[in-house]
Parts: sequence; structure tokens; C-alpha cells
Amino acid sequence: MPTPQPQHPAPEAQPVTTADLVVLEMDAPGREAAVAALGTRLFEAGRIGDLDGFLAEVDRREHQLATGLPGGIGIAHARTAHAADTSIAVGVVAFGKGIDFGALDGAAHVVLLLATPASSYSAHLNMLAALARSLSKDSFRTSLRRANDAEVIAELVNSTIDFSTV
Repeated sequence: MPTPQPQHPAPEAQPVTTADLVVLEMDAPGREAAVAALGTRLFEAGRIGDLDGFLAEVDRREHQLATGLPGGIGIAHARTAHAADTSIAVGVVAFGKGIDFGALDGAAHVVLLLATPASSYSAHLNMLAALARSLSKDSFRTSLRRANDAEVIAELVNSTIDFSTV
């Protein structure tokens, strides 16, 4: 009879966002600067491999269609060869400021930057849908805006958004 081999648990997937991917009191002069600040966080955390290449892809996407959502949200995003895993950087704009992401109801006060691997077309769309569903809830948007702790914001994103469809 063969000797049973020890069972090793599967490695735990890294969370979609972490405190080091959150920028509090973001004071960016515009969409490009906000995306660059969040992209830098993704790059510094090792979530994307080429910052300039990724930012160029996000910029191309932003020029196709505005990514502002009602309620003061901006969701910049790109499917990219520069990302191995899906990641989200979050920026909470400084009080009294806003960043134009093209939403009909005004400036964004919370900005999310989504990076998904280029091979994951359906995962990218599902992630955007999951984000939109959660961000359509006023209570979730308010919680993100009012939280002044990066750990709390990361936990809100990781625990509130239903990633089961991704």
C-alpha cells in the first residue's frame, strides 16, 4: 500500500487590493495624474510589470469611452499583458476636490484603477460588472469616501464586492 503523501493547501489567492494600493487624500489635477498615481502604486507593489506600458493602455481605453459612474466614481481600467493577476488600486480624492472622469453627474471623488491580465477578457468584464453593482449602492460609495484608513478601504473593497462571478 502506498504511503500517503502530505496534503499541501493550495496557495491563498492574493486579495484584489491591499492597503498599499490605496491613496488617501488624493489631490491630482486631472484624470491622467490620478491614474498615474494609482498605476504607480500597482507598479511598486509588483502588481504590474511595466508602468508606462500599462498607463498607455489605460489612456487608450479612457479615450474610447468615459469611465465615470454616477455617484462620484471613476473606474479606469485595462486588460494588459503587464498584469499577471487582477488588481485594483483605489484613490479617495481630497475633501472638496473632484476629478473629471466624464460622468454626467459630475466629478469623481473615488477613483478605482483596475488591471486584469490580457488573457482574461471575460474575467475583465465580470470584474467591471461586479464593481458597477457594488458601486451603484450609495451606502458602499459613502463608506469608501468616508473611510480615512487604507486598511479599512481595502477590506471594504475585498469584502463588499462580489467577486464570485469573476
